[in-house]
Amino acid sequence: MPDNTADAVFAALVPVLDGIAATFGRSCEVVLHDYRDPERSVVAVAGSVTGRVPGDAMSEIGLRVLGAGAEAGNEVGYLTRAQDGRVLKCTTLPLRDADGTLIGALCINIDMSAINRATGVLSDLLGLSAAQEIGATTNFSGDLDQVVESLIERAERAHAVPVAALGRDERLVLVRSLNEAGVFSLRGAPARIAKRLGISRTGLYNDLAELRKDQP
Repeated sequence: MPDNTADAVFAALVPVLDGIAATFGRSCEVVLHDYRDPERSVVAVAGSVTGRVPGDAMSEIGLRVLGAGAEAGNEVGYLTRAQDGRVLKCTTLPLRDADGTLIGALCINIDMSAINRATGVLSDLLGLSAAQEIGATTNFSGDLDQVVESLIERAERAHAVPVAALGRDERLVLVRSLNEAGVFSLRGAPARIAKRLGISRTGLYNDLAELRKDQP
């Protein structure tokens, strides 16, 4: 599919962002991503919740969607937590061209802070308690290297050791999680990841080959 068709999709959606953001109010942010350039995937932004600006890289969520490729589907109303602790309700809608090729995503992020405070007051008054499952903290940095780094740092915290000190089995668990997060969909990712893990690219490719043996 020629790129100009994908460009037309994004051009048609840009004016829609302001309308969605205005409908939900100042706690809403709408972000349009072009996955053809992962390191500068943000095409347009309406509202301000995560601080994204045009030209920013995709987030961990975008990496996961990109990694899913043809299997990516709508993710509606899931909860995550920003790095500053705010709870966000998010929707991610993959965008495809006429051939069905994944080209980007339209993302809606709503800051639930004020709503949660109001809900807490009402729950106290009514004698109710409510709990919602919140996903892991999401890095919305505009720098893709920082996004990848946050995924690796999460693994370091989970194992309580630097990634370079992980044994082979532990490293395979980390490489699997990075693969599932879509990191290896990026150009040049193996070299960057191998350096961060303190192994050679050949060693990393061997790890990926080992993981593929377990796939149906």
